[in-house]
Amino acid sequence: MEESLTWGSDTGGASREWLAPREARPGPSLSSVLNELPSAATLRYRGPGVLPWGALEEQDEDEGGSIQAFVEATQKELLQDPRPSRELPWPMQARRAHRKSHTGNEVAHNSGSRAAHWARRLRRSREKMGEGWHTLQPWAWTLKRIGGQFGAGTESYFSLLRFLLFLNVMAAVLNACMTLLPTWLEGTPPGPPNPDTSSPCGFYNPTLQGLVTFPTQLFNLLSGAGYLEWSPLFYGFYPPRPRLAVTYLCSLFVTGLLSLLLILHRSVSGMKQTLLAESGTLTSYSHRVFSAWNFGLCGDVHVRLRQRVICYELQVELEEAVVRHQAAARTLGQQARVWLVRGLLNLLVIALLGAALCGIYWATEYTVELQENSFVQQTPLLKLLVDYLPSIFIAVFNFVLPPVFTFIASLEGYTRSRQIVLILLRTVFLRLFSLLVLLISLWYQITCGGNAEAEDCKACGYNYKELQCWETRLGQEMYKLLLFDLLTGLAVTLLIQFPRKLLCGFCPGALGRVAGTLEFQVVGEVLELIYAQTVVWVGSFFCPLLPLLNTAKFLLLFYLKKFYLFSTCSPASRTFRASVANFFFSLILLLALAVSAVPVLYSIFLIPPSKLCGPFQGQPSIWAQIPESIYGLPRAAQNFLFFLGTQAFAVPLLLFSSILMAYTVSVANSYGRLISELKRQIETEAQNKVFLAQRVVALSSGLGFG
Repeated sequence: MEESLTWGSDTGGASREWLAPREARPGPSLSSVLNELPSAATLRYRGPGVLPWGALEEQDEDEGGSIQAFVEATQKELLQDPRPSRELPWPMQARRAHRKSHTGNEVAHNSGSRAAHWARRLRRSREKMGEGWHTLQPWAWTLKRIGGQFGAGTESYFSLLRFLLFLNVMAAVLNACMTLLPTWLEGTPPGPPNPDTSSPCGFYNPTLQGLVTFPTQLFNLLSGAGYLEWSPLFYGFYPPRPRLAVTYLCSLFVTGLLSLLLILHRSVSGMKQTLLAESGTLTSYSHRVFSAWNFGLCGDVHVRLRQRVICYELQVELEEAVVRHQAAARTLGQQARVWLVRGLLNLLVIALLGAALCGIYWATEYTVELQENSFVQQTPLLKLLVDYLPSIFIAVFNFVLPPVFTFIASLEGYTRSRQIVLILLRTVFLRLFSLLVLLISLWYQITCGGNAEAEDCKACGYNYKELQCWETRLGQEMYKLLLFDLLTGLAVTLLIQFPRKLLCGFCPGALGRVAGTLEFQVVGEVLELIYAQTVVWVGSFFCPLLPLLNTAKFLLLFYLKKFYLFSTCSPASRTFRASVANFFFSLILLLALAVSAVPVLYSIFLIPPSKLCGPFQGQPSIWAQIPESIYGLPRAAQNFLFFLGTQAFAVPLLLFSSILMAYTVSVANSYGRLISELKRQIETEAQNKVFLAQRVVALSSGLGFG
């Protein structure tokens, strides 16, 4: 109130001064008042060298004196601005002048403090490292080209594919260093167990004897049996050595921890963009039109790509604005009808998901009965089909239901970005829980339904009659899922999508255009990647070379999808906000990592390891090898490691984490309140300036000063 009263008195005084003639008035001129408005600040945002309001009108009064004074003020502004040239929102010419002036100033006045000098060198080193890392990232230009031609949503798929490829390369290198190398450094691995060796848990002979036919070789390649079963590809190959057992288990935890940290880093960076997008701070039309252009672009190709990116962003804004306007214009009855339709559609989605999970469970249970059939065992092709029966059911449901979910989401009346989120959540629930249902049915067979006193599980703690090496059997299932997913993806792309595009050339007219028009389905393709990565996270403990196979798969997939995109696809008719999609992609990837950790940790802590294969033979559990190895360390190291697992360490850590979290939340809330208050002050200042400008213009035009 005090501020408004003061402004009111100033306004009254200014109005009396404006009554004087132009030559004699002592107050500020109209151009000086206009220079204080937000429009003048926006003009000066272009950088130094832009003439202020009224400079051309007053040029006649002062034959270039004001211009010379302005140039001197500009040079002074160039010299006094302490920020680096690349951080200034100026044109390239002004940035070069700023850099030259600062370079000359540093040469002439080389008396800066040592701390400032090293801080400047450190900042430049970080910038160079960032530029070098950006240069080393593969396919950077390809991603820019995809984003400019097909939108940022399609670019987000290839960006996620590159990130997952990096995770798999990292996991493959760690497994090679911590699993394969220790296996051969401690001596040549022994061969398969002798079938004549007697054991309470039966015998295990994975290799085939005699001449092997070509159909059998093909069956072994596709199912992971035969010569592949006793190879570095699977768990059972690795010998029972204490050091190898520790490194084998540690490789899993190190890979999981690094994957978690990298995904969290990607999620946090994406969350910042999502919050800005949802708040509307950087998504207004004025920002896109006036501030989204990069004046450092060189070349027609880069300029056209940037134009397309801005065009797609404006298209997203307009589409979502239309949907929000329609939602705001609904009456109460229309809103109730929309919520009723959404409730019914969600019930339909739940029914479809339940039917799919029940079908996968039935297929897994029925596979065991069919594998015991003598006719199936004598027919290699039928045996291969039976082994792949759960994978076939999972692939069919994953192929049929996502388009149904997409159609259902289009009927719910949400914005395109919200539809993408709903489709992601429903489809990822289908994919992840279908994998969990498969694993639950397998563990039901391994543990005899959880009954340790059953006849088949009493002697060894697991079903040794059907699964002599149950870890290798789980690795084979994950191997088949990964291989079948690759084969189905290749078949759909080469046998369905490419012929459909060719049909456009042979069928002129509307039929050819409808048949040949394809759009890149970002949601479905992203979920294919997340599903494949989840399979790798689950199976990497039982199949150590699975990350290496997935690396080759993702590398092939990148070039195949790139060729398919540029040769057969057209830009999407409906776009969505890429920042929201990137954040939810990382969030679902984090969820997939958490879901995949559950079955692996259950196997490590609760299921006894196989007695006839693997590096953990003779242990009551896989984790039991770690405490046994700790007892071999010095006393001080033992006490420290065991202290980390006690309540004396866990309780203070929990309290400290809670205090740190509460402090972080309180600081974030205070910053949020401060930002809201500053926004209100900006709005108030803008209203005051508009009022004053209107008064000044009205008075000046009434007295003939305009």
